[in-house]
Amino acid sequence: MLVLSRKTNESIIIGDHIEIKVLAIEGEQVKLGIVAPKSVKVHRSEVFEAIQEQNKAALNIDTNIIHKLTNR
Repeated sequence: MLVLSRKTNESIIIGDHIEIKVLAIEGEQVKLGIVAPKSVKVHRSEVFEAIQEQNKAALNIDTNIIHKLTNR
């Protein structure tokens, strides 16, 4: 893990096309701005985890349906 210190209005660059900029620091909350191509998905971690769980559930449902249809 790379650990960096940044101040307001400073940024980091990831690869050639992703910039993460510190917009504000208010108490213990940091506001970040992310500039990335539309092809790069950017999610908060809790949203990403929810999407992964939904994908797993959908895959399980599809597998159950296929199993029921083939075992008639």
